[in-house]
Amino acid sequence: MPVRSKEMLMDLWMSLLLVWITCVSSASMTPIIGQSRSTQTGGPAAVASGLGEGQRLLSRAKRGWVWNQMFVLEEFSGRDPILVGRLHTDLDVGNKNIKYVLSGEGAGTIFAINELTGDIHAMKRLDREEKAEYTLKAQVVDADNNEPLEPPSEFIIKVQDINDNPPQFIEGPYHASVPEMSAVGTPVTRVTATDADDPVYGNSAKLVYSILDGQPYFSVDPNTATIKIALHGMDREMREEYLVVIQAKDMGGHMGGLSGTTTVTVTLTDINDNPPKFSKSLYEFVIPEDRTVGEVGGRVKANDRDIGENAKSTYNIIEGDDQGSFEIITDTQTQEGILRLKKPLDYENKRTFTLKVEATNIRAEPSPSGGPFKDTATVKITVEDTDEPPVFSKPMYLLEVKENAPINTVIGTVTARDPDASGSLVRYFIDRHTDLERQFNINVDDGKITLAKALDRETDTWHNITVTATEVRNHSQISRANVAIRVMDINDNAPEFADEYDAVLCENGKPGQVVQIVSAVDKDDPIQGHYFDYRLVPEMLNNPNFTIKNNQDNTISILAKHDTFRRQKQKLYYLPIIVTDNGNPPMSSTNTLTIRVCGCSKEGIVGSCNAEASVLPIGLSMGALIAILACIILLLVIVVLFVTLRRHKNEPLIIKDDEDVRENIIRYDDEGGGEEDTEAFDIATLQNPDGINGYLPRKDIKPDLQFMPRAGQHSGPNGVDVDEFINVRLHEADNDPTAPPYDSIQIYGYEGRGSMAGSLSSLETASSDSDQNYDYLREWGPRFRRLGELYSVGESDRET
Repeated sequence: MPVRSKEMLMDLWMSLLLVWITCVSSASMTPIIGQSRSTQTGGPAAVASGLGEGQRLLSRAKRGWVWNQMFVLEEFSGRDPILVGRLHTDLDVGNKNIKYVLSGEGAGTIFAINELTGDIHAMKRLDREEKAEYTLKAQVVDADNNEPLEPPSEFIIKVQDINDNPPQFIEGPYHASVPEMSAVGTPVTRVTATDADDPVYGNSAKLVYSILDGQPYFSVDPNTATIKIALHGMDREMREEYLVVIQAKDMGGHMGGLSGTTTVTVTLTDINDNPPKFSKSLYEFVIPEDRTVGEVGGRVKANDRDIGENAKSTYNIIEGDDQGSFEIITDTQTQEGILRLKKPLDYENKRTFTLKVEATNIRAEPSPSGGPFKDTATVKITVEDTDEPPVFSKPMYLLEVKENAPINTVIGTVTARDPDASGSLVRYFIDRHTDLERQFNINVDDGKITLAKALDRETDTWHNITVTATEVRNHSQISRANVAIRVMDINDNAPEFADEYDAVLCENGKPGQVVQIVSAVDKDDPIQGHYFDYRLVPEMLNNPNFTIKNNQDNTISILAKHDTFRRQKQKLYYLPIIVTDNGNPPMSSTNTLTIRVCGCSKEGIVGSCNAEASVLPIGLSMGALIAILACIILLLVIVVLFVTLRRHKNEPLIIKDDEDVRENIIRYDDEGGGEEDTEAFDIATLQNPDGINGYLPRKDIKPDLQFMPRAGQHSGPNGVDVDEFINVRLHEADNDPTAPPYDSIQIYGYEGRGSMAGSLSSLETASSDSDQNYDYLREWGPRFRRLGELYSVGESDRET
């Protein structure tokens, strides 16, 4: 049969199937259709004869839709549009001109309706996974005027699913872990696949899971996709990682279903199922006896096949170390046991040690084999003999000596011996870096320390020296010991005043007033403490002015006997006092207290202690006198300055003949009266030094002739001849010595000695300056613009 015939036959069968589905659906929905009828009013048959005006006959029109829900198969790829269903109404009796109208989702684009028959066709290929159903509205209208004959009715077209989507694992690939040695059936993880097909229609989305790779170690539940342990005794130390391939197949796993796969990487996590194991059962070490405490004597290692915290072990010495000479710690980086010295070794006392060391896991878990999580090993240590330095009988010596001990007095003895079996002789020395002043000596043979210089406890109470002991046969073997020498005190210092007292006595005081409280200090340090005895010198026992009083606290008070002390009579008094301590033998010293007589106020406040203060006027203090003196000096300074400035101001500004003055600039702040101001500057100072000295203008006479602006070299716009004006002014100035030249004009014809240029003044030159251009003066501002116009006008007149 040709291919074309087969396609036509396929389309025919498909159309018959859709018609059958539509009919079955219509028949099943008949009760619902009967309930969806609507009541209509109006129409040609709505009016009956005999009814009164305004009355309306209500009639019920039956709706004859035979559909409520339609179906269309997705992914249909026929050449012609596929028939979805047919709409039919009771109004369609054959004698009415009606048509069907379709609206809603996809109307006119995806779905089309035959206006005459009501047949609905799908115009495009539909995908249920893109849109599962469409909601449309159908309505019957009059074909002539498009007036609706019935209200619109809503219906649904559902897209029927076909198995066109395979299962997919969206979250894959997966990673999971499970402890090693887990029991069979222990869940590892769960994977999930999704199918885009309709899960409620057929078996297109019914998935079944299976394992393609990973057996016999793992299994998968076909419905829940839970992966489980399938093999007993899976050991991480044998294999740590597994790759499992899981398949999901739709159509319930039957033939023709679509499938998808994913991978699951399963890692076995470690448990503490392996004990530590020493690499050797016997370790042997040789340790020299001069090895210091804390140094490493050897290392042991117990290996553990586990990892992480499960492989960590701790080490202990369980036998063979009764004296506690060793300790073992764990190196956190290498997990080794480090054997260290806890006490010094002595070859002469013990030469070998046999220790039993145990390694135990830090984390103890029940072992599947039931064995212990520890191991032991034997460590044999041999002590090696070395030439040791001498050993002092004490690590530190404490000696005492009195500060008055004579030279060569034996203070004490230090002893040291050679610990070796040979027993070498020992020599003693003082480390002079600790005895820079060489106050002590030591006998090199017997270690006796003697005094080399006199001691003073008040200077140094303690002396710390270092004594070295050296073997005679091996000078490199040296040991050291600290010797602390305490200097014992004797009473060799007399007491003295605690301070340099400044005693003050008020001349208006009363008899018995306290002048000063005196205390004493002593550099010695007696065991019973200090007690001082104070008394006046024998010559002052009957002192008419002062007496002393014991305060019973190692201090005394100096008291005045009368109130007739006067500064004019005597301003200073000296009182010698003897202070004695309670030492053995007692020591004493004489200290003199100086007492000043001062003037005081009624409240006892000291004012002045000078005798000349009494000549001052009553009520006038020293501060007032100083202030008055300062004012007088200030007035004198002001007067001197005033006279100096007055004299300097009256000096005339006369130019000496022997001075070569080329420029004299006087600063002034007065704006003046313009060109009539003659006090602005003195042009006479710019005179020719080789000519006649100028004269100073007189300022007491005002000029009779005012200045006239210059219009040009010869004449200006106002008819003023500039040259004539200048000559007149010069003539008047020369002939009238009493008239001050307020408008001073001088000729500058001197350019200095040896000048080749001569004068540059335009007033004296014989040449014409008509070829000069004075327009640039206008650019200098308003003040020069007028000057430029005058010169320009003058030039234009001459050209004319």
